[in-house]
Amino acid sequence: MAQKGQDIRLAANFLKEGKLVAIPTETVYGLAGNALNPAAVASIFETKNRPSFDPLIIHVSGIGLVEKYTEDFPKPLQKLAEKFWPGPLTLLLPRKNNIPDLVTSGLDRVAVRVPDHELTLALLASLDFPLAAPSANPFGYISPTTAEHVDAQLGGKIPYILDGGPCKVGLESTIVGMEGEEVIIYRLGGLEISEIESIVGKVKIKDHSSSNPQAPGLLESHYAPRKPFILGDLNEMIPGFQTRKVDFAVLSFTRQIEGISGERQFFLSKNSDLKEAAANLFAAMRHLDESDAEVILAELMPEVGLGRAINDRLKRAAAKV
Repeated sequence: MAQKGQDIRLAANFLKEGKLVAIPTETVYGLAGNALNPAAVASIFETKNRPSFDPLIIHVSGIGLVEKYTEDFPKPLQKLAEKFWPGPLTLLLPRKNNIPDLVTSGLDRVAVRVPDHELTLALLASLDFPLAAPSANPFGYISPTTAEHVDAQLGGKIPYILDGGPCKVGLESTIVGMEGEEVIIYRLGGLEISEIESIVGKVKIKDHSSSNPQAPGLLESHYAPRKPFILGDLNEMIPGFQTRKVDFAVLSFTRQIEGISGERQFFLSKNSDLKEAAANLFAAMRHLDESDAEVILAELMPEVGLGRAINDRLKRAAAKV
């Protein structure tokens, strides 16, 4: 398994050598490599078994570094960065030629963000290159929100995990760009739409695609447990599975269901708090995937605030069923 700790200098040395390190952020743990080193970037794709047409996000330590890697910083996106960085916001910007094609999957824009985690910000500040860092998990599986999740999945493939504790947001960043004069949300995430619209006005939300995505993390089937994951009305689904004597687990928003063992159910929030639900989502999915159930039954969240981003992840987890 990988070595875990909080040694920023050791993590930096591995990255300077072209090796990969798992890093904590407020959203999920990332699998990081030197974004300017094509061999390191290729290693990210290989380690995750990630298709090369799915672009990566680069991470920098502050807004002042954006101009080193991008050709233009439109005013509306700059306003968002000034308000929400460090934080769960990724911006799609026209890239400079110093960003390898592999990072952007050949696209003319690069995804950039400043993560909100003191260990990773300190690490980034110690480096003279940005870090490309998708989620630190095998491609398509549930994103990791603790160092232990990373170690269980990729610990045998990387030398070091920078352990920053549990991720406080628990959903990937919201990805925002522009098409002409219009602000576009390409991926729902840890920053709410209402917060973005409070700065730039009305935005357009794009649906994810199943191939050749315009931004990272937009494939139709993603964030999925290994067990079948079925979305629907729990009141309707549970009796049917009980009648058929199928061993099932349950993922719900707030309710605890009588007659189902604690190992086979997880409710995301005691107080109907969508932020709490978002922070618990991936850990809950992982917990149920590791249970002895044959199938996981889940319900959608209220379609407001972070509920929309949570539902996006739930729908994609269920897409391959």
